[in-house]
Amino acid sequence: MELPSEAVDEAARLLLGWRLTANGVTVRLTEVEAYSGLGEDPASHAHRGPTNRNAVMFGPAGRLYVYQIYGMHFCANIVCGESGKAAAVLLRAGAVVDGLEIARQRRPAARRDTDLAAGPAKLMQVLALDKGANDTSVIDGTGPATLSPPAEPAGTIAAGPRVGVTSAHDVPWRFWISGDPTVSVYRRHTPRRSG
Repeated sequence: MELPSEAVDEAARLLLGWRLTANGVTVRLTEVEAYSGLGEDPASHAHRGPTNRNAVMFGPAGRLYVYQIYGMHFCANIVCGESGKAAAVLLRAGAVVDGLEIARQRRPAARRDTDLAAGPAKLMQVLALDKGANDTSVIDGTGPATLSPPAEPAGTIAAGPRVGVTSAHDVPWRFWISGDPTVSVYRRHTPRRSG
């Protein structure tokens, strides 16, 4: 199995509906966000070139780029570009399609099952993935998570601005399955005011 080799925004669209399985839970991806690299996308972690943190974004495709936000939550991207050129798709939300009881135990604060993985950090919690999954494959069975093709077409795909980035936030590279109740709530970026 190979990941799509198209441009990162097209790869993001194609990942909708795919299933990601880890630690007894499977989610159907319902929302993603595309990030390009070097000089092209100021919202990308790879904008200024490779570092120890973002090196996995520069390929090969099919690996997880996992990072921590706010000192406590983890987010995951699937690298989808050719080696040497940064491109990754942030996994923003999903619907739990297998392992529902396990997912509920991992996210006891979720009021509804549609809220279990309705956000990038929540998705990581239900899959029980953390920094240890960074730079592991999702396609060859060697990593803690496995990506598999959709059982059915994703349906109508919508696009809009990305969430939570300070630069290029109006770039319409957030994609979601239209009408799906697991898609996270959009919040436009608001710059912080100083003192």
